[in-house]
Amino acid sequence: MTFKKSLSTIVLTLSVAFMSMNLANAQGCMEASSDEGVSIKGYIQPQWEYYQTTDGKDANSFTFNRARIAALGNIPYDVSYFVMMDLSKFKGGPELIDAFVTYNRFDWAKITFGQFKSPLSLEQNTACQGLHTIYRSKAVDELAGPQRDIGAMIFGGKADSKFHYYLAVMNDYARGFEDENNGKSLKGRLTYSPLDFLQIGGSFAYGETGVESDNEKTRLGGELQLTFGNFLFQSEYLWADDTGNYTTGGGCDGTPIEFHTGGVTRNGYYAQAMYMTSWNLQPVVKLESFDSNVDIDDNSETILTFGVNYFLNEWTRIQANYRYKAEQLLEIPNDQFVLQVQVKF
Repeated sequence: MTFKKSLSTIVLTLSVAFMSMNLANAQGCMEASSDEGVSIKGYIQPQWEYYQTTDGKDANSFTFNRARIAALGNIPYDVSYFVMMDLSKFKGGPELIDAFVTYNRFDWAKITFGQFKSPLSLEQNTACQGLHTIYRSKAVDELAGPQRDIGAMIFGGKADSKFHYYLAVMNDYARGFEDENNGKSLKGRLTYSPLDFLQIGGSFAYGETGVESDNEKTRLGGELQLTFGNFLFQSEYLWADDTGNYTTGGGCDGTPIEFHTGGVTRNGYYAQAMYMTSWNLQPVVKLESFDSNVDIDDNSETILTFGVNYFLNEWTRIQANYRYKAEQLLEIPNDQFVLQVQVKF
């Protein structure tokens, strides 16, 4: 797929099927309650999985998706900080997830410095405890990473603004490690709300990654959010081109990171719809597709998720997801049922 053809696809996606990043001090995670002292907040996500295996035998396990605790606060005047750890060994913990400082005097020119989420992709920048399905889409996991990165970002916009922008210079390397080249990646995001019920947006990333200076990475994406009363629809498309080495895996489903040599062009999308009923019950349907190499025919993978979210209260949520997975070339038994309980504190 040529860059020109891919760009045309993105423009079409932006036109017909495009949530802004709901960032609290550049993250969309949690906010300090006051300027007095440190606030301790967090959430846990114990879960049970039942899944098919390639040998034809089903398996199940109790596990932990995330177990995170954060220290955050505001320093008079105009400075805030955020530090978060993940304690779940199933996610490689204990591990430092976020650690950044934000200068927020000016609504249209806030500055964040440290380790934080890359300003790329709608779903990637949805807080983990706010995801509508238990796992992020495979296209986002594979193409928008590294999810957290080290760098500096300038961003702006008020809660009621029609425009929000984010522009960052980042290492674009494995989280928690020093960059291994002198090049950096430029990442950006812009969202616009022309109507009360509509938000559209686009994002990009370009730069050098890894040890070799000829490893280049390009990302382009478009997104859409529609809100009608208790009904919510979201969609996103991502296009990725890598020259030199690249990685796969490392997403929300716990797939290990693998390193590959040689260039590749990949793309993917998802669309999801949900409705909040008067019984605090929210059915969700999500369709996603991922192509790991657009130059190979019959190479895409489709995942259809049927889910339901039940909110016991403001801090407690139960999620149940059935994920039907279909591989275009050779389908394998790998469907999955996941039950997750989330408590915030």
